[in-house]
Amino acid sequence: MLEDGRLVDAEIVDTGTDPLARVRELLAGLGHDPGSGRGTGSCPAPVVATGYGRHLVRARLGFPVITEIRAHALGASMLFPGCRTVIDIGGQDSKVVRVENSRQTDFEMNDRCAAGTGRFLEVMAATLGYGIDEFGSMALDAREPAAISSMCTVFSESEVVSLIARGVDKHSIALGLHESIVLRLLALVGRVGAEPEVVLTGGVALNPCIRMLLEKKLCVRLNVPEQPQIAGALGAALSVADRGKPA
Repeated sequence: MLEDGRLVDAEIVDTGTDPLARVRELLAGLGHDPGSGRGTGSCPAPVVATGYGRHLVRARLGFPVITEIRAHALGASMLFPGCRTVIDIGGQDSKVVRVENSRQTDFEMNDRCAAGTGRFLEVMAATLGYGIDEFGSMALDAREPAAISSMCTVFSESEVVSLIARGVDKHSIALGLHESIVLRLLALVGRVGAEPEVVLTGGVALNPCIRMLLEKKLCVRLNVPEQPQIAGALGAALSVADRGKPA
């Protein structure tokens, strides 16, 4: 939620199995009539949707949409005005966006495979018996990474089970998995470039091992928002503010 171009409120919830119902709940909590497309009470209007469910929201609720690429470029640039590159690691995809004057000029995206995404980390953490919040810290405790040959989530899970059965240290396996994600991201960065300032967005930005490995491989300091998960939603709201309307 923006007011006079300032971020005044944000809420992060799990999507759940019914994303449209979750959207309706969030809007109703803000005093917004989800069926009208307009604000009521203290909730500002209009509303803009982004992310994987944006077209569903547009079809059912009539709200305009914005691509994740543009949204993250706008959001990251507001949080870090010197932003020239955005690396977004979300739950379903990962992307690298070149930015100039808050607008994307080029991007590369991995949306065909779960490898290199938050979902990959969730599956691998569960396989090793870790919670997702502790997975990155556990990986940093490893002396050296275990070699992970597969980049497919399904095959990697089988490989991890095999490594555990052979007695390989779980911390080493965790570090190896993190390195496999970073290698996938570096392939995207290699096609777009990573000109400072670089902003890391998406929920995986909260993972300390991913941040450390990326900074080491790219030889740059990463800017990480306090709430990296909201960068896309912030950019969506800013896209309306840019048109001179309340957001």
